[in-house]
Amino acid sequence: MDDLLLRRVRVGLAGSLSDVRIEGGRIAAIAGPGQAGEASEILDGHGGTLLPGLVDAHVHTAQWSAARRRIPLGEATSAAHAVDLVLAHLLAHPAPPGELVLGAGFRDGLWPDAPHKDLLRKALPGHPVALFSADLHTLWLSPAALKLIGREHPTGVLLENDCMSATAELPIAPEDVIDGWVADALDAAAARGVTRIVDYEYADTVTDWRRRLARKPLPVRVSCVIAKYLLDTAIERGHRSGDVLEDSGGLLTVGPFKLFVDGSLNTRTAYCVGHYAGTESHGLLELPPEELEPLMRKASEHGLSLAVHAIGDHANKIALDAFAKVGRAGRIEHAQLLRAEDVARFAELGVVASVQPAHQPDDRDVADRHWHGWTDRAFPYGALHRSGVTLEFGSDAPVAPLDPWDAIASAVSRTDDERPPWHPEQAMPLEAALAASSGGRTGVAVGDVADLVVTAVDPARLSPAGLRDIPITATVMDGHVTYAS
Repeated sequence: MDDLLLRRVRVGLAGSLSDVRIEGGRIAAIAGPGQAGEASEILDGHGGTLLPGLVDAHVHTAQWSAARRRIPLGEATSAAHAVDLVLAHLLAHPAPPGELVLGAGFRDGLWPDAPHKDLLRKALPGHPVALFSADLHTLWLSPAALKLIGREHPTGVLLENDCMSATAELPIAPEDVIDGWVADALDAAAARGVTRIVDYEYADTVTDWRRRLARKPLPVRVSCVIAKYLLDTAIERGHRSGDVLEDSGGLLTVGPFKLFVDGSLNTRTAYCVGHYAGTESHGLLELPPEELEPLMRKASEHGLSLAVHAIGDHANKIALDAFAKVGRAGRIEHAQLLRAEDVARFAELGVVASVQPAHQPDDRDVADRHWHGWTDRAFPYGALHRSGVTLEFGSDAPVAPLDPWDAIASAVSRTDDERPPWHPEQAMPLEAALAASSGGRTGVAVGDVADLVVTAVDPARLSPAGLRDIPITATVMDGHVTYAS
C-alpha cells in the first residue's frame, strides 16, 4: 500500500504544527510532530500550511497549452500595436515561409482602431496569421489564413460561432505534440497546488484524456466536459456526469454538458437587458429559450448535469429561467453581470456560480466603458456569497493563467495593480475564496481524500499581492507527490 508522511506542516490557516500520514490515497492520521506513525515516503513541509488541493473549475486545456507557445498580445493597446508585437516577435523568432503564425491574448474592447485583415496583409503579405482574443470569442485572420481554411470574410475578424468553427478548421500540431504541451501545462498547474481541473475544451474530451492518460500518468484529476455537438455521442456511450471512466484509476470522470446562451464582454456579445453604451446593441443571444430548454431537458434525462455559459444579465436570467422550467440544478459559467433580483435565485435553484475572479481586474476598464452604470452588479462575487450561493473558481485558461492563487487574490482584493479595489463591496473573505478554489473543501481531516497542497507561508498572513505569488512547498494528489519545491 502506498503511504506518505508529511512532516512539520500546519494544518489549516493559523494551524498548529503536525505530522500527517497518508495511506491508500486518504489521510490516515493527523497528530503532533513525531506522533502520526511512519511511512515508506517522507516529505518535510518545513512548517508550511497544509490545505485542500486546489481545483480549477473551468479550463480549455489544449488551448491553454498551445497559448503558452503563441505570440503574447495582452499588452496591445491598439490593432496597429498588436501587429507591431507580431512583427517584433517574428524578427526575434523568424517563422518558416508559409507557416501559420499564431498570436493570443488581445483585448480590443478599448482600442481606438479596429482589427482588420488588411492590417495583417500589409505587415505580412502572403503570410497566414491567426490572432486569438483573450476571451476566445474573436479570431482575427489574415487573407492568407482565410484562404488556408477556404473562407472569405470582409474584415477577417470572426466572432462567436464563426470564430469557433474557424478555429477548429485551422491547422493544428500533431496529436502527440499537443499531448506533450498539455503534459507540460499540467506539471505547471501542479506546481501551483492544483489537483483537479474541469476541461471545457470544445472537443471529445473523454477520448483525448483517455489517450493522454495511457501515454503518461497525470498529476491532476480531470473532469471531461461534454460539448454540445457530442450530446448524442455521450448518450450512446452511456456517459453520465460524475461517472469514473473505466481504467482511469479514478483520475478521469465525466463532467457536465455545456451550452452557450451568449457571447462575451470584450467582444460586446454578452446578452444584456440594456444596450451597450453608445450603441443600440444588447449583445448576442446564442441559444434562445425555445432551443435551450429542450437541450437541457434531454441531457438531464440521460444523467448529464448542466453547465450553461451566461455572461450578460439577460443571458443569466434566461439560464436561470431554464433551470427552473427544467427542474434541475446545475451551474452557470461566468455569471459576470446579474440583475439584483437574480442573485438569490442561484441559491434557490441550487445553481452553482462557476466564476473566474481574475477576469474582474482584467476587464474593469472595458466594463466601465461598455457596461457604464451597471458595474455595481458586475462580477458580483460578494453578493453571491452573502446570498448563500455555492461559488466555484476557475481561470477559463487561456483567458487567464491556470493559477488558482490569481483567482483567490482577485476575489479578495478586487484589484491586481496599484489602483484601488474596483467595487470593493463585492470582495470575498479569504476563507470563502479558498473554499471556492478547493471544490468546496474547507479544511483537512482524517478520512479525506489526499488531494493536498502545502504552501510555504500561511495565506492568512499575506497581502493580496503576496497571495498571487505565494510559494508552494508541495502538492499531493491521490496520496502521491506531484510537485515538491
